[in-house]
Amino acid sequence: MKLYYSPAACSLAAHIALREAGLSFHLEKVDLKTGRTAGDADYARINPKGYVPALQFDDGSTLTEVAAILQWIADEAPHTHLAPAAGTMARYRLIEWLNFIATEIHSNMGALFHADLPAATREPLAATLARRLDYTQQSLGGRPFLTGEQFTVADAYLYVVLNWARWVKFDLARWPRLAEFNARVAARPAVQAALKVEGLVK
Repeated sequence: MKLYYSPAACSLAAHIALREAGLSFHLEKVDLKTGRTAGDADYARINPKGYVPALQFDDGSTLTEVAAILQWIADEAPHTHLAPAAGTMARYRLIEWLNFIATEIHSNMGALFHADLPAATREPLAATLARRLDYTQQSLGGRPFLTGEQFTVADAYLYVVLNWARWVKFDLARWPRLAEFNARVAARPAVQAALKVEGLVK
């Protein structure tokens, strides 16, 4: 099994989840500007969508989209409780969080990466993102993780997209509980291992 990734991209959430799950996998870095992998393969032939992550299985088939990959990883290691059991309301709550993070936080934070974004576009994006983070902090409350006491793949995903704030110059000071959440997730051994491998920490 191979995870195609780009450092600090949303593929980092899948990388973290694989380590949390204790699954055996290989990594291959993708240069998203050139579309080539570290092994000099044409990434478009692996994932025609052109972005990461992509999880390639031993039979050559590939799964894309971070929310789908995260759930697959969790289901491969049910004993780690990275996702509640399929068919339960708790699982649908997890899916609810994954979709919210993808459509409301990832998409808005990701749009701020464009350096040439005019203020007239950036300001409404930032305002929408702020409202979504208000909701996230309120929902988190005093719990350690999004769904309660148990770390899940949704927490890995939120951690990654919140980290983008420093690169897009979006100040998170207004959300202290989210800062505490991110510090809590960052301290996990699997997260530290993933960050080191991707060259994001020493």
